[in-house]
Amino acid sequence: MSLRLLYLIFVRLCSWLVLLGRSSASKNAELLVLRHEVAVLRRTHPRPQLDWADRAILAALIRLLPRNVRAHRLVRPGTVLRWHRRLVTRKWTYPHRTGRLPVSSEITALIERLAIENASWGYQRIQGELLKLGYRVGASTIRRVLKALRIPPAPQRHTDTTWRQFLHAQAATMLAADFFHVDCAVTLQRLYCFFVIEVGSRYVHILGVTANPDGPWTSQQIRNLLMDLGDRAKDFRFLVRDRAGQFTDSFDAVLASAGIEAVKIPPRSPRANAYAERFVLTARTEVTDRLLISGERHLRSVLTGYEAHYNGRRPHRSRQLRPPRPDHPLADPSGERIKRRRVLGGLINEYERVALEDQVNAGGQVLEPHRVESLESRGEPRVLRRCRRGALHPGQHCRVLGIHQLG
Repeated sequence: MSLRLLYLIFVRLCSWLVLLGRSSASKNAELLVLRHEVAVLRRTHPRPQLDWADRAILAALIRLLPRNVRAHRLVRPGTVLRWHRRLVTRKWTYPHRTGRLPVSSEITALIERLAIENASWGYQRIQGELLKLGYRVGASTIRRVLKALRIPPAPQRHTDTTWRQFLHAQAATMLAADFFHVDCAVTLQRLYCFFVIEVGSRYVHILGVTANPDGPWTSQQIRNLLMDLGDRAKDFRFLVRDRAGQFTDSFDAVLASAGIEAVKIPPRSPRANAYAERFVLTARTEVTDRLLISGERHLRSVLTGYEAHYNGRRPHRSRQLRPPRPDHPLADPSGERIKRRRVLGGLINEYERVALEDQVNAGGQVLEPHRVESLESRGEPRVLRRCRRGALHPGQHCRVLGIHQLG
């Protein structure tokens, strides 16, 4: 221990003797370098980094240091040379480089979408799908785009199916059946409506209305449904139902003859038949709770009209706001007006675009039907008749309809 202490004292004395031979300018330069290095090291957030001012100061002072001291500094000669190469690179950078054009953001988003929605698709499979859509993109470009987006290739991306994907795939082969009741207005008779909903498309079949839903009646209704489905009955594998007494063994036997298995939900678990229960809530909220039902015939008529509206016109969130089976094509917003169609006496409104020739023509101008109805309700039939048949004089203005007859 004592020998080590003597050795360190000897080394320190020799370094002091060396300092006596150095000039004051060299010592001052070393002190400045040390002070600047300490100032740089004190920048602890996020970590010590050199900016352009630090590089300039250290590069100027390092030339005044002795050779044996330069190797122990924060900035080494190799660092200075690297700074020089960086400056040369920045000077000779051309802003307009010729070569392959970059991939557009639209194609990049489409490649990302195809890769995420189809986990088993490889680069060439995505390339073929893009070619069908009118985009010519190479497989190497697709690989580069997916690598930049940190999306792994198909073998690593093709993992196990999620529960959401699994249930959506199974929903296309499932039916759900249930009853809901409506009480008549005067007689307080309870009527039962039996319906079946296709889980995949949300298409609803109102099978019947009765006051006594027994086993034979229910079996006959499901038999009628299978006859209406025809060849489409082969597309379904399961029917979800509760454990009510109306679903007898004959009901299950009718389904089994068509290759459909009846699945019973647990006792007192209506959420297990969630799709049917959701339709019951929708039908009650939109129709039956807002009407006074007089009898079985009235309820059957109301549900028939609501079934056509639900399947053909009502948007569904699970189907991207599309009806289960739209009974009209997508409207063209150019050159047409919007018309309101009343369903169930105005309880539900449907809107559609009508052709120009089907609307009211007033003095060479097209009127919207709701404006004509509002005029009739305001008690101005005479002015309305004149405007309809174009009896305005040239240059005359109709203040009611806002029409100006041209000369």
